[in-house]
Amino acid sequence: GKRDFVDNVESVEVVDGVLKVDPTDLNGRKVFVYLACAFRYGSEDLDVIGLSFRRDIWIQRVQVYPPTGESVARTPMQESLMKKIGEQGCPFSFKMPANLPCSVSLQPGQNDSGKACGVDFEVKGYISDVANSADEIDKKDTCRLMIRKIQFAPANNKPGPKADIAKQFMMSDKPVNLEVSLEKEVYYHGDPITVNVKINNETTKVVKKILISVEQVTIVVLYSSDNYTKAVCSEEFGETINGNSTFEKSYQITPLLANNKEKRGLSVDGRLKDEDTHLASTTLSQGDKEMQGILISYKVKVNLMMSGGGDVTVELPVTLMSPKPAGECSLFAYNCH
Repeated sequence: GKRDFVDNVESVEVVDGVLKVDPTDLNGRKVFVYLACAFRYGSEDLDVIGLSFRRDIWIQRVQVYPPTGESVARTPMQESLMKKIGEQGCPFSFKMPANLPCSVSLQPGQNDSGKACGVDFEVKGYISDVANSADEIDKKDTCRLMIRKIQFAPANNKPGPKADIAKQFMMSDKPVNLEVSLEKEVYYHGDPITVNVKINNETTKVVKKILISVEQVTIVVLYSSDNYTKAVCSEEFGETINGNSTFEKSYQITPLLANNKEKRGLSVDGRLKDEDTHLASTTLSQGDKEMQGILISYKVKVNLMMSGGGDVTVELPVTLMSPKPAGECSLFAYNCH
């Protein structure tokens, strides 16, 4: 019925569909469907020595033909498809756990080929004698469809965070006080982030300029945790704040994927085919649940550059996500011959 399935943190939408099976040439074999969440960490064309560059994080299989006799309630979408397909329709559904990562891709470099690294979700129908042999099946006996697991920004947007620091320098008995706050906690992709800056410079040093940046933090949790931090937006403001003076001003800074197309390894939201995407959305917390795959967060960094050397820095977390869209999706039918 659709390609995007929403993770509401507590639960994920059920992945429901119908597989059309023509039993004419099965010759006693069975038909299965699986849903797999996998982490791809290498290109398929590099697999020259039998190594797998894909690791399944979670996988679930169901037999759809011959029917197992298990009574399962059909969803309205499945009922609609069954009316269209007829007797050859085989409904299936999967319930994903809430602690799986969302669909995320790592932006490839200019010379990289093949499928991008990242987390993807695949629905695959296949003909076989046994359930767990999907990777060994001839392609003509399979059909596959990529779907996405996504999160949308929470409806109630809270006030943004605030942080401050007082830093002293040598030869000065008084500090530079820097206070930074954000207007709100969650920003939508493409919207400017409003950063409020307050400075109380009690020293004799001069603030020469203010640097404001947004950094993307990617945590890859597989065999071990690897952290990658990349600036996705950085602007310099030539403000001069003299010693023993105060300053207050609001700035706007907008992180966009369009300005980061050359950055290899940047995390972006998963694509379906060649459609446009944007910077990867923040991964909403699952509480104490352990998660695997790719986890995304962002932070705003404000840096005061001081005369004579030295700086004063404050960091704040910020959430970048998409608003939940309105509207319905059309129905599709998929065939397995």
